[in-house]
Amino acid sequence: MQPAAPAPLTHLTNADLHCHSAVSDGTLAPRVVAERAKAHGVQLWALTDHDEVGGQREALQAAHELGLDCLTGVEISVTFAGVTVHIVGLGFDHEDKTLVRGLAATRGGREARAREMSDELARVGIRGAFEGALKYVGNPELISRTHFARYIVETGACSDTHEVFRRFLADGKPGYVPHRWARLGDAVQWITQAGGIAVIAHPGRYPFSPTAEYALFSEFVAHGGRGVEVITGAHTVADQARYAAMAEEFGLLASRGSDFHAPGESRIELGSLPDLPGRLAPVWMALADRVQRA
Repeated sequence: MQPAAPAPLTHLTNADLHCHSAVSDGTLAPRVVAERAKAHGVQLWALTDHDEVGGQREALQAAHELGLDCLTGVEISVTFAGVTVHIVGLGFDHEDKTLVRGLAATRGGREARAREMSDELARVGIRGAFEGALKYVGNPELISRTHFARYIVETGACSDTHEVFRRFLADGKPGYVPHRWARLGDAVQWITQAGGIAVIAHPGRYPFSPTAEYALFSEFVAHGGRGVEVITGAHTVADQARYAAMAEEFGLLASRGSDFHAPGESRIELGSLPDLPGRLAPVWMALADRVQRA
Protein backbone atom coordinates (compact mmCIF):
# COMPACT_ATOMS: atom_id res chain seq x y z
CA MET A 1 0.00 0.00 0.00
CA GLN A 2 1.31 3.45 -0.93
CA PRO A 3 1.71 5.87 2.02
CA ALA A 4 -0.80 8.71 2.16
CA ALA A 5 0.30 11.80 0.27
CA PRO A 6 1.23 14.73 2.53
CA ALA A 7 -1.51 17.29 3.00
CA PRO A 8 -1.09 20.26 0.67
CA LEU A 9 0.06 23.51 2.21
CA THR A 10 -2.77 26.03 2.33
CA HIS A 11 -3.67 29.28 4.01
CA LEU A 12 -5.25 27.26 6.84
CA THR A 13 -2.26 24.96 7.44
CA ASN A 14 -1.67 24.72 11.20
CA ALA A 15 1.85 26.15 11.02
CA ASP A 16 3.88 26.84 14.16
CA LEU A 17 7.06 28.50 12.96
CA HIS A 18 8.49 29.90 16.19
CA CYS A 19 9.45 27.78 19.20
CA HIS A 20 12.49 26.89 21.27
CA SER A 21 14.31 23.86 22.65
CA ALA A 22 16.91 23.30 25.35
CA VAL A 23 19.54 24.12 22.73
CA SER A 24 18.75 27.77 23.55
CA ASP A 25 16.29 28.84 26.25
CA GLY A 26 13.59 26.19 26.06
CA THR A 27 13.48 23.23 28.43
CA LEU A 28 12.76 20.31 26.07
CA ALA A 29 15.06 18.54 23.62
CA PRO A 30 14.39 19.28 19.93
CA ARG A 31 12.91 15.81 19.43
CA VAL A 32 10.52 16.28 22.36
CA VAL A 33 9.40 19.66 21.01
CA ALA A 34 8.69 17.98 17.67
CA GLU A 35 6.67 15.26 19.40
CA ARG A 36 4.70 17.88 21.34
CA ALA A 37 4.01 19.85 18.16
CA LYS A 38 2.73 16.75 16.41
CA ALA A 39 0.58 15.78 19.40
CA HIS A 40 -1.04 19.25 19.41
CA GLY A 41 -2.03 19.17 15.78
CA VAL A 42 0.79 21.16 14.19
CA GLN A 43 1.06 20.38 10.47
CA LEU A 44 4.12 22.49 9.62
CA TRP A 45 6.77 23.14 12.24
CA ALA A 46 10.04 25.02 12.66
CA LEU A 47 12.40 25.03 15.62
CA THR A 48 13.81 28.57 16.00
CA ASP A 49 16.40 28.52 18.77
CA HIS A 50 18.10 31.80 19.65
CA ASP A 51 21.27 32.47 17.65
CA GLU A 52 21.91 28.73 17.26
CA VAL A 53 21.24 26.03 14.66
CA GLY A 54 22.76 23.18 16.68
CA GLY A 55 19.36 21.56 17.21
CA GLN A 56 18.32 21.56 13.56
CA ARG A 57 19.62 18.13 12.62
CA GLU A 58 17.75 16.46 15.51
CA ALA A 59 14.63 18.54 14.80
CA LEU A 60 14.55 17.63 11.11
CA GLN A 61 15.14 13.94 11.79
CA ALA A 62 12.44 13.83 14.47
CA ALA A 63 9.95 15.61 12.21
CA HIS A 64 10.65 13.14 9.40
CA GLU A 65 10.10 10.16 11.71
CA LEU A 66 6.89 11.67 13.11
CA GLY A 67 5.42 12.50 9.71
CA LEU A 68 5.52 16.21 10.47
CA ASP A 69 6.24 18.74 7.72
CA CYS A 70 9.19 20.89 8.78
CA LEU A 71 11.25 23.98 7.91
CA THR A 72 14.65 24.93 9.24
CA GLY A 73 14.54 27.87 11.62
CA VAL A 74 16.50 30.25 13.84
CA GLU A 75 15.81 33.43 15.83
CA ILE A 76 18.60 35.99 15.56
CA SER A 77 19.11 38.77 18.11
CA VAL A 78 19.78 42.18 16.56
CA THR A 79 20.11 45.69 17.93
CA PHE A 80 18.01 48.35 16.21
CA ALA A 81 17.73 51.91 17.54
CA GLY A 82 19.11 50.73 20.87
CA VAL A 83 16.46 48.00 21.25
CA THR A 84 16.93 44.23 21.00
CA VAL A 85 14.82 42.94 18.11
CA HIS A 86 14.46 39.33 17.00
CA ILE A 87 14.55 38.21 13.39
CA VAL A 88 13.34 34.71 12.58
CA GLY A 89 14.89 32.89 9.65
CA LEU A 90 12.95 30.11 7.89
CA GLY A 91 13.76 27.62 5.16
CA PHE A 92 17.52 28.19 4.92
CA ASP A 93 20.53 25.87 4.65
CA HIS A 94 21.36 25.34 8.32
CA GLU A 95 24.93 24.31 7.45
CA ASP A 96 25.69 27.50 5.52
CA LYS A 97 29.13 28.61 6.72
CA THR A 98 28.47 32.35 6.66
CA LEU A 99 25.29 31.92 8.70
CA VAL A 100 26.97 29.60 11.21
CA ARG A 101 29.90 32.02 11.67
CA GLY A 102 27.54 34.97 12.08
CA LEU A 103 25.52 33.19 14.75
CA ALA A 104 28.69 32.23 16.63
CA ALA A 105 29.75 35.88 16.64
CA THR A 106 26.31 36.94 17.86
CA ARG A 107 26.49 34.49 20.77
CA GLY A 108 29.83 35.97 21.79
CA GLY A 109 29.51 38.22 24.78
CA ARG A 110 26.55 36.42 26.38
CA GLU A 111 28.65 35.09 29.27
CA ALA A 112 30.16 38.50 30.12
CA ARG A 113 26.70 40.07 29.98
CA ALA A 114 25.31 37.31 32.18
CA ARG A 115 27.97 37.85 34.83
CA GLU A 116 27.17 41.57 34.86
CA MET A 117 23.46 40.75 35.23
CA SER A 118 24.33 38.51 38.18
CA ASP A 119 26.26 41.34 39.85
CA GLU A 120 23.33 43.72 39.37
CA LEU A 121 20.87 41.20 40.83
CA ALA A 122 23.14 40.62 43.84
CA ARG A 123 22.82 44.33 44.65
CA VAL A 124 19.08 43.85 45.15
CA GLY A 125 19.46 40.70 47.25
CA ILE A 126 19.39 37.91 44.63
CA ARG A 127 22.75 36.20 45.05
CA GLY A 128 24.39 33.45 43.03
CA ALA A 129 22.23 34.18 39.98
CA PHE A 130 24.90 33.33 37.39
CA GLU A 131 25.57 29.91 38.88
CA GLY A 132 21.85 29.41 39.42
CA ALA A 133 21.02 30.28 35.83
CA LEU A 134 23.70 27.88 34.57
CA LYS A 135 21.75 25.00 36.10
CA TYR A 136 19.17 25.63 33.38
CA VAL A 137 21.55 26.02 30.45
CA GLY A 138 24.89 24.22 30.69
CA ASN A 139 26.54 26.31 27.92
CA PRO A 140 27.50 29.87 28.90
CA GLU A 141 27.49 30.84 25.20
CA LEU A 142 23.70 30.46 25.22
CA ILE A 143 22.83 31.86 28.64
CA SER A 144 19.92 34.31 28.51
CA ARG A 145 17.51 36.28 30.66
CA THR A 146 15.08 33.34 30.54
CA HIS A 147 17.58 31.14 32.39
CA PHE A 148 17.98 33.83 35.06
CA ALA A 149 14.19 34.08 35.30
CA ARG A 150 13.85 30.36 36.00
CA TYR A 151 16.45 30.57 38.76
CA ILE A 152 14.75 33.57 40.36
CA VAL A 153 11.44 31.66 40.39
CA GLU A 154 13.31 28.78 42.05
CA THR A 155 14.47 31.14 44.84
CA GLY A 156 10.86 32.10 45.57
CA ALA A 157 11.44 35.79 44.85
CA CYS A 158 8.80 35.68 42.10
CA SER A 159 5.89 33.36 41.35
CA ASP A 160 6.58 32.91 37.62
CA THR A 161 8.96 34.00 34.89
CA HIS A 162 6.62 36.72 33.65
CA GLU A 163 6.81 38.41 37.07
CA VAL A 164 10.61 38.13 37.00
CA PHE A 165 10.81 40.00 33.71
CA ARG A 166 8.46 42.71 34.97
CA ARG A 167 10.36 43.26 38.22
CA PHE A 168 13.98 42.53 37.38
CA LEU A 169 14.90 41.84 33.76
CA ALA A 170 13.13 44.43 31.60
CA ASP A 171 14.82 47.64 30.44
CA GLY A 172 15.29 49.96 33.44
CA LYS A 173 14.93 47.19 36.04
CA PRO A 174 17.70 46.10 38.46
CA GLY A 175 18.94 43.04 36.53
CA TYR A 176 18.73 44.39 32.99
CA VAL A 177 22.02 44.72 31.11
CA PRO A 178 21.89 45.76 27.46
CA HIS A 179 23.93 43.92 24.87
CA ARG A 180 24.75 44.91 21.32
CA TRP A 181 23.76 42.07 19.05
CA ALA A 182 24.07 41.64 15.29
CA ARG A 183 23.10 44.44 12.93
CA LEU A 184 19.71 44.14 11.28
CA GLY A 185 21.17 44.07 7.77
CA ASP A 186 23.67 41.37 8.68
CA ALA A 187 21.02 39.08 10.17
CA VAL A 188 18.73 39.45 7.16
CA GLN A 189 21.64 38.84 4.79
CA TRP A 190 22.79 35.68 6.62
CA ILE A 191 19.31 34.22 6.29
CA THR A 192 18.63 35.22 2.70
CA GLN A 193 22.01 34.25 1.27
CA ALA A 194 21.51 30.81 2.90
CA GLY A 195 18.30 30.48 0.86
CA GLY A 196 15.77 31.40 3.54
CA ILE A 197 13.25 34.12 4.33
CA ALA A 198 13.77 36.66 7.13
CA VAL A 199 10.76 37.48 9.34
CA ILE A 200 10.33 40.15 12.04
CA ALA A 201 9.44 38.23 15.20
CA HIS A 202 6.58 39.38 17.51
CA PRO A 203 6.78 43.10 16.60
CA GLY A 204 4.17 43.97 19.22
CA ARG A 205 6.72 43.31 21.97
CA TYR A 206 9.13 46.10 21.08
CA PRO A 207 8.88 49.48 22.87
CA PHE A 208 9.09 51.54 19.69
CA SER A 209 7.30 54.74 18.92
CA PRO A 210 5.23 54.60 15.71
CA THR A 211 8.02 56.46 13.91
CA ALA A 212 10.75 54.08 15.10
CA GLU A 213 8.60 51.05 14.28
CA TYR A 214 8.02 52.38 10.76
CA ALA A 215 11.79 52.83 10.43
CA LEU A 216 12.36 49.22 11.53
CA PHE A 217 9.97 47.88 8.91
CA SER A 218 11.36 50.17 6.22
CA GLU A 219 14.99 49.21 6.87
CA PHE A 220 14.09 45.53 7.19
CA VAL A 221 12.47 45.55 3.75
CA ALA A 222 15.38 47.55 2.28
CA HIS A 223 17.76 44.81 3.45
CA GLY A 224 15.66 42.09 1.81
CA GLY A 225 13.44 41.03 4.70
CA ARG A 226 10.20 39.49 3.49
CA GLY A 227 7.98 38.50 6.41
CA VAL A 228 6.43 39.49 9.74
CA GLU A 229 4.84 37.48 12.52
CA VAL A 230 1.21 38.52 12.64
CA ILE A 231 -0.11 35.69 14.83
CA THR A 232 2.07 34.88 17.84
CA GLY A 233 1.66 34.11 21.52
CA ALA A 234 2.75 37.64 22.47
CA HIS A 235 0.17 39.46 20.32
CA THR A 236 -3.20 40.73 21.42
CA VAL A 237 -6.13 40.84 19.00
CA ALA A 238 -5.32 44.52 18.45
CA ASP A 239 -1.69 43.61 17.70
CA GLN A 240 -2.85 41.01 15.19
CA ALA A 241 -4.91 43.62 13.36
CA ARG A 242 -2.10 46.17 13.46
CA TYR A 243 0.55 43.87 12.02
CA ALA A 244 -1.81 42.42 9.46
CA ALA A 245 -2.17 45.99 8.22
CA MET A 246 1.60 46.52 8.37
CA ALA A 247 2.14 43.33 6.35
CA GLU A 248 -0.18 44.70 3.67
CA GLU A 249 1.41 48.14 3.70
CA PHE A 250 4.95 46.81 3.32
CA GLY A 251 4.09 43.87 1.06
CA LEU A 252 5.28 41.32 3.63
CA LEU A 253 4.44 37.66 3.95
CA ALA A 254 2.65 36.73 7.18
CA SER A 255 3.95 34.19 9.68
CA ARG A 256 2.50 32.41 12.68
CA GLY A 257 4.25 30.95 15.72
CA SER A 258 3.57 30.26 19.39
CA ASP A 259 7.04 31.20 20.73
CA PHE A 260 6.72 28.10 22.91
CA HIS A 261 9.54 27.60 25.44
CA ALA A 262 8.33 25.18 28.10
CA PRO A 263 5.20 23.43 29.38
CA GLY A 264 3.39 25.65 31.88
CA GLU A 265 5.67 28.61 31.15
CA SER A 266 4.71 29.79 27.67
CA ARG A 267 1.80 32.08 26.93
CA ILE A 268 0.27 29.65 24.47
CA GLU A 269 0.64 25.97 23.59
CA LEU A 270 2.13 24.71 20.36
CA GLY A 271 -0.44 24.48 17.58
CA SER A 272 -3.17 26.48 19.34
CA LEU A 273 -2.90 29.82 17.53
CA PRO A 274 -5.75 31.40 15.56
CA ASP A 275 -5.61 31.36 11.77
CA LEU A 276 -3.98 34.09 9.74
CA PRO A 277 -6.35 36.70 8.30
CA GLY A 278 -7.47 35.41 4.91
CA ARG A 279 -6.25 38.44 2.97
CA LEU A 280 -2.58 37.84 3.91
CA ALA A 281 -0.05 35.69 2.03
CA PRO A 282 1.39 32.99 4.35
CA VAL A 283 5.18 32.81 4.47
CA TRP A 284 5.05 29.02 4.19
CA MET A 285 3.49 29.20 0.75
CA ALA A 286 6.60 31.04 -0.49
CA LEU A 287 8.78 28.33 1.10
CA ALA A 288 6.90 25.31 -0.27
CA ASP A 289 10.01 24.07 -2.09
CA ARG A 290 12.05 24.23 1.15
CA VAL A 291 9.62 22.24 3.29
CA GLN A 292 10.81 18.81 4.39
CA ARG A 293 7.63 16.89 3.62
CA ALA A 294 6.34 14.18 5.94
